[in-house]
Parts: sequence; C-alpha cells; structure tokens
Amino acid sequence: MSDVAAQKSAQSSSLMGFVHRRRRGAELFLLVLALAVGIGAYAAVGLGVEGEVPADIIGYGGWLAALVIGAHVVIRVVAPYADPVLLPVVAALNGLGLAVIYRLDLAAEAVDRKNDYAQQQLIWMTLGVILFVATLVAIRDHRVLQRFTYTSALAAILLLLLPMVPGLGKEVFGARIWIQVGPFNFQPGEVAKVLIVVAFAGYLVLHRDALALAGRRVLFVDLPRGRDLGPILVMWLVSLGILVFQRDLGSSLLFFGVFLIMLYVATERPGWLVVGGLLFAGGALAAYVLFGHVRERFQIWLNPFDFYTEEQGGQSFQPVEAMFGMGWGGLIGRGFGDGDPLRVPFANSDFIVAAIGEELGLTAVMAVIVMYGLIVERALRTALICRDGFGKLLATGLGSVIALQVFVVIGGVTGLIPLTGLTTPFLSYGGSSLIANWVILALLLRISDQARRPVPQLSDDTAAIDTDATQVVKTIR
Repeated sequence: MSDVAAQKSAQSSSLMGFVHRRRRGAELFLLVLALAVGIGAYAAVGLGVEGEVPADIIGYGGWLAALVIGAHVVIRVVAPYADPVLLPVVAALNGLGLAVIYRLDLAAEAVDRKNDYAQQQLIWMTLGVILFVATLVAIRDHRVLQRFTYTSALAAILLLLLPMVPGLGKEVFGARIWIQVGPFNFQPGEVAKVLIVVAFAGYLVLHRDALALAGRRVLFVDLPRGRDLGPILVMWLVSLGILVFQRDLGSSLLFFGVFLIMLYVATERPGWLVVGGLLFAGGALAAYVLFGHVRERFQIWLNPFDFYTEEQGGQSFQPVEAMFGMGWGGLIGRGFGDGDPLRVPFANSDFIVAAIGEELGLTAVMAVIVMYGLIVERALRTALICRDGFGKLLATGLGSVIALQVFVVIGGVTGLIPLTGLTTPFLSYGGSSLIANWVILALLLRISDQARRPVPQLSDDTAAIDTDATQVVKTIR
C-alpha cells in the first residue's frame, strides 16, 4: 500500500508541477509569418494591378508591423502566459483583408470612382489595437467582469435599441442596425455582442445548477423543467424582436445561437438543444409566413436566378455575381489584378470572401476558413483549461461568436444559407466590427493567460499542516 500511495503522490506532484511555457518567442516567429502574409499580399496587389510594388509599401508595412509588434510587446508584459497562436492568426487575417480592400480600391479607381477604404480600414485597425491594449491593461483578471453581469445585459439591450431611436437610427438596405452621429456611422450591435456574452456567462454561472435539473424524458432525451424555460424564451423573443423591428436576420441568429451554445455548455443537458432547435424552427417558420422581407430572403436563396436581372428585380444580383466570380476563380484563382471582383456590390464588406475566391481561389478560401477554425479551437482550448466557471463560459461564448459569424457570412456568400448581412471578422471593411473583434481577442488572451499561469504555491504553514496530516494517516495505517 505504501508503494501505491507513493506512486499516486508522485503522479499528483508531477501534475501540480506542470506549467505551460510562455511561448512568446513562438508568437513572435508566427507574427513575422503573419506580417509576410499581409505585406506580401499588399505588394502582390500592386504588382498584379499596376505592374509595380506600391510606392507606400515601406510606410504601410512599417505601420502594420508597429501595430502587431506593439501588441506582442504588451502581451509579453501584462499577459505573458497568454495563448501564442491567437494574435498571429488575427494579424494574418487582418493583413489579408487590408490587401483585398486595397485591391478593390484600385479597381474602383480604374472606373473613375475614388475609394480610400483600405486607408480607413488601417485607421480602424489602429483604433482596434489601441482598445486591445487598453483592455489587456485595464482588465488584469477576467473574473472582475462577473460583477457587471446585469449591467452588461442592460447596456447590451440599450445598444440594440439605439437604432430604433428616431433621428439617431439609420436604415441601410432595409436593415435598421446603424446609428449616425454627425459624419460618423456606428453599428451598436457589434459592441452589444461582447456585452451580451459577458452577461450570459455571469448569469449561467449563477443559475446553471437549477437549469441543469431534468424534467420529463422524451425519446431518451431529458427535457428541461417548464419553470426553467424563462431565460431561453426571453432570448428567443429578443431575437425575434431584432428580426422583426430591425430586419437583421444575422444578429438575430447570432445572439440566439450563442446563448443556446453557452446554455448547453453550462448545463450539459441535450434537452436544451432540442428546445432551442424547436424554438428556432418555429420562429423561422412564423417569420417566413408573417414578414415579407424574410420570405423574400428565402425565395432569393432558393431561386437566385429568378431575381437576377433588372427585369426580374435584381435582388439576387449580388449573390449570383459572387458565385460566378468564385466559379471563375477555380482552385487557385485568377491572381490579383486578373479578376473582376468589383462586379459584386459591397465586395469589401459583406462579400469579401467572394473577392478572395475569385482572385486567390478556393485554396485561399479554405486557408481563411482554417484560420478561423484555429481561432475557435484556441478559444475552446482556453475554456477547457480555465480554472473557473465564469472564464470557461466566457471563452466558449466569445469563440462561439466568431464561429457563428463566420458560418453565417461564408454560408450566405456560398449559398449554403440565406444572406444575413454580417461582416467577416477581421477581413471585411467596417470599423465597428473590427474594433469589437479586437476587444474579443484581448478578452480571450486575458482568459488564456489566467488559465495557463502556474498554480499558486502553497505557503509554508499550509505545507506543514499537509505534512502533519500525512504523518497522522501513516500512523493510523
């Protein structure tokens, strides 16, 4: 028995002594590769379109390098144990997005349309990195956010209601999701998605024991109790409200999907997935029957070529042209400058994946999807190793936001699901989305830093008590 006890004690000591390496050197090496992707793509655009490297390549490359290396230095100082893969992957996606937006700007100049979206996007990226740094410096422990559970929920609801305020809200192509203050446009739903994940995580940590209780068993699935259906019904009604009043199908799917995933992770009850799936199906059917704009989206998705030409209304011109472009691009693409991505309206925002597919091919689209998969995988890995329930749910929710948004956007562009109007994280043009996603990255790095840090060592008094207890056990044996 003493040998077995000694082996178990040795195994326990080795597990407690295991610590994650900081891996900041690996992060720096990956950042160099990410910069090569971003700056190299920018140079390739100039060579492909104008036959020469852009004249501002040194200034552009230097500024891009300063941003990501500066973020790396801040991580070294305030979050040394943070995940080493997240920042390089995000830097590569952001750099590639800037290059593709620059390509679209040059295409617009060729038809006498002056666009400076790439320059504006670089400014938004700068603001995003500044907020990234501020978040890491200000929030030294993610568990502090749990104190603001209901404050975050209230702030998220107010932000979602802002576009409905007369004189402040602005309707763009049928969706009322913007507010305008002077010359500036802002999409409050992008900030709301971060706050609502914080609110969900805090609420579910407090109430998951009650929500995990099983009710009736139907077909080998334990359904939740009727009295516990309140939270999911409220979230379902909020999602329907966004769909009805703001005509924003994407945000409606995103918020309800994230809540359902976090609820399942918190309770480990498949019954919630069944209830959520039934509510989603019922809401989708009701919206299809009652609201013309939802029915039109589905008809365009199912029969895109019936709405393609101007005589047919032209509502499906954008997705059909995107499919033509991606089909023309094939496996390896036409190359920067040899495609015609400007045929797709709003290619720099909603349909930037179509532009990538046309000029860089299916290979590049698959690489982009793999990079998003890495972000989600590292977020879920962080959730697995996190030592507190709030951090686990927060990391899961933030990773789910990225996963659902990518699925909804790329699924809509490729015709897998109806179009929803969301932006592709870190790739698409848009200040609200880019800044919010950099804050999400900062929160994930903060949680991973806390999770990967060494376990605090026991004090001398505690160690002495533990030794005395061990001696007592041996004496009894």
